Amino acid sequence: MAIDHYAIDSTINENHMAHKYENKQAALLAKVKGKTGKISDKTHEEHLKLYTGYVNKSNALLEAVEKLGTPDPADPVVANQISSKIRDIKVDLTFALGGLKNHELYFNILGGDGKISGKFAELVDRDFGSFESYKKDLKATGIAARGWAWTGIDHETGKLFNYIGDAQNTYPIWGVTPVLGLDVYEHAYYADFFTARAGYIDEFLQFVDYSAVNALLPKS
Repeated sequence: MAIDHYAIDSTINENHMAHKYENKQAALLAKVKGKTGKISDKTHEEHLKLYTGYVNKSNALLEAVEKLGTPDPADPVVANQISSKIRDIKVDLTFALGGLKNHELYFNILGGDGKISGKFAELVDRDFGSFESYKKDLKATGIAARGWAWTGIDHETGKLFNYIGDAQNTYPIWGVTPVLGLDVYEHAYYADFFTARAGYIDEFLQFVDYSAVNALLPKS
């Protein structure tokens, strides 16, 4: 997207600038470097370049929203469901922010020993019957997905579920907090596993950091 196209109001109040997301690439790489077995450091390094792109684009799109100023909902150039400035920016923003947040989740819960523990272990036993059943369900979900699989906890039911995502911004569920993210786009594994997605997921599961997963569970 050409951001300058949307700059219809170049006067921006510096006190109300959109939030700028921090690029955590270095910290995320340090979290997993040398700690994910056959999922190589080189793959992580290249993978995180994509993450950086999502951070940069998220910030650029937020700035584009600011440059719109106060939008006129009666102007179809600004607000229209087929194509308009607001629609084009905000749809793309969900994709960029999804890519940012999905990748931060993915790298934050890697680099562990794959041994389940704590409250998450209790929830897995309750909602899946066993850790082995949970891993089988997550693996099947990851194989069935086109881009992402997430373990999330539903705030209404309190239950865990493995959700499918076909893109960075596909199928988010309101009221669900994701606590584990599995990237199944080919860029996450092809250099190390070629087309063997199942083998990649098996390797991923051996290096999940369940202390990090537990830290994401709701406190209540």
